[in-house]
Amino acid sequence: MEITNTKSNSNQGIFKVSFGVLIGILALLGYLFMGARNDTFELQKSLTEKVEQLSSTQVKLDSISKILDEKIASIKKLGGNIVELKRIKAQLENDKKLLKSDLNFSIQKYSTKIKDYENFLTVKEKEFNTLKEENTQLKARTDILEMEKEVVVQENTTLKNDKESLSQTVAEYSAENYNLQRQVTLASSMKAINVQVAALSSNGKAREGNSFKASRIHKLRISFIMPSNAIAVKNRKDIYVRILDANGGLIDNANAGVLEYEGNEIGYSIRQGVLFENNDQKVDIIYAQETPYSSGKYEIELYCEGFKIGKGGFEVK
Repeated sequence: MEITNTKSNSNQGIFKVSFGVLIGILALLGYLFMGARNDTFELQKSLTEKVEQLSSTQVKLDSISKILDEKIASIKKLGGNIVELKRIKAQLENDKKLLKSDLNFSIQKYSTKIKDYENFLTVKEKEFNTLKEENTQLKARTDILEMEKEVVVQENTTLKNDKESLSQTVAEYSAENYNLQRQVTLASSMKAINVQVAALSSNGKAREGNSFKASRIHKLRISFIMPSNAIAVKNRKDIYVRILDANGGLIDNANAGVLEYEGNEIGYSIRQGVLFENNDQKVDIIYAQETPYSSGKYEIELYCEGFKIGKGGFEVK
């Protein structure tokens, strides 16, 4: 009976020990499970934070990139220097590229980069505003200069019109003065009236009547009166004589030459100087022709001081 009770007590002790060990194992497993669960949660939390930081950094870099593009376009439009902006933009694009493959991503490192970019944009924003203000002032000055230019152009146009009007007036006065001067010159010019021709024989005998035989003409005496002229100057006058045959050809000799008449040069037969006395004086001009005269009618034209002052004629039979 005692042996039976002893076995029973021994079995109960083994059971209690086994149960205690089992409870201990279960407690250990529970502890290990809870630890692993906590580690997984912390890892998941850390990964989530990394993803959020990475996404936030990407968004900030994209935003800065967009602002840089806008600044480059604006400053380029204003004519400013964009070299440094383009350099920073290239650096930013490189940082964005590295961000996608950065296994050792550090929010502190990229936060510093982003802060540097933001500070750079702040400085450039001030420079941009200064450049914009300078361009505004420059445009205002340009507008003023354009207005002044228009005024100068209008003034020059007015001056040009005034000059043209003055030139036209001067030209009109010059023409009027020339005409007046010509009228005065014409009024003061010599006149040759009562032009007569006589044939002189070799012995000096004169035959008058303006009609002669060729064999009796040794020389010609051309006579005329120079009337008084109140505004003419008393001085030596050169008288030019043109003797023209029936065909209009000039009769000339060794004393012939040319004179200017109405802008053209014409030949003359003889030139003789006459001291003008302004007293209705009579003038005789002797002309000797070496070759015989052909039959026909001849014309005589007299010139002085650029004017035709008289004419006459004779006939050779």
